[in-house]
Amino acid sequence: MSAKPGREAIAGPPSDAVAHDSVDRLLASWQETRPDLDLAPVAVFARVNRLNRTFDAELETTFSEYGLNAAEFYSLVTLRRLGEPDGVSQRRLMRALNLSSGTISTRVDRLVERGLVTRDVDPADRRNSRVALTPEGIALFERVTPAHIATENRLLAGLDPGQRDQLVDLLRTLLVSLEGTSPEPTFPRLGFTVAPAHVTMAIRRAAGLPETVGLIVRAVEPGSRVEQAGAMVGDVLTHADGRPVRSIASLYAAINNATEAGVLTLDVLRGEKTQVTLRLDVASRPGDLPVPTTIAPPPLVREHQL
Repeated sequence: MSAKPGREAIAGPPSDAVAHDSVDRLLASWQETRPDLDLAPVAVFARVNRLNRTFDAELETTFSEYGLNAAEFYSLVTLRRLGEPDGVSQRRLMRALNLSSGTISTRVDRLVERGLVTRDVDPADRRNSRVALTPEGIALFERVTPAHIATENRLLAGLDPGQRDQLVDLLRTLLVSLEGTSPEPTFPRLGFTVAPAHVTMAIRRAAGLPETVGLIVRAVEPGSRVEQAGAMVGDVLTHADGRPVRSIASLYAAINNATEAGVLTLDVLRGEKTQVTLRLDVASRPGDLPVPTTIAPPPLVREHQL
């Protein structure tokens, strides 16, 4: 008998597991109530949410031992990481922590009151401030950071090194897809912008088209390689050299593998059901590599520039 929709989401644990977890029990309960629902995504999101709550609680306990909360700790860490001798622009700190101007001002105020940072007028822009760690702030960072890392290692103790690496790879693939990317410094500039799979599906649904997993083309530069190959705005890249394109990571891998041959074959869905095959020139040429990026793009860019 075939499994009901969602049954695959509540299948037993892998052979080396010792028991079902709380999410397995949750899904089993829903299976009894609504067997028609495909609960596969819930199996992911529920576990991520429960892990996040556990991680946050454990880390907050560690931070509190040093008189900090998570927000204050990450502010100190960011200031130490950026490490500019004369302090960090408050505007830059705001961007690095992805906070509003009001929130960053309040946070810096608290750190100044505690003597952990100083805030002075930025000589390059008197409308802005520069924030710097004090000796006390640096000393506190040096004490709390090893404890923070030790707590994280303890929370991951249930995974062996290979499992950690596998989890990192999966999380990276998903995060890169959701955040967006700038051109990879090792690839030739192809001249187009694509949106990730979840945005692609939403755009097609809004346009009354069947949802399709792939990367939708959002912009094509005139005269670019991708325009010469025949790509159009609205095309959905579904396969690259015969392999599915579900994420930007899979497209990057296909480009990398095709660089030596110089040509990448792209299968494209155009409109509702028109299938098009494009042959994209990906051969390296002197002077056409993009400028390497040294900082991650802002969160929620949701597009990829190639």
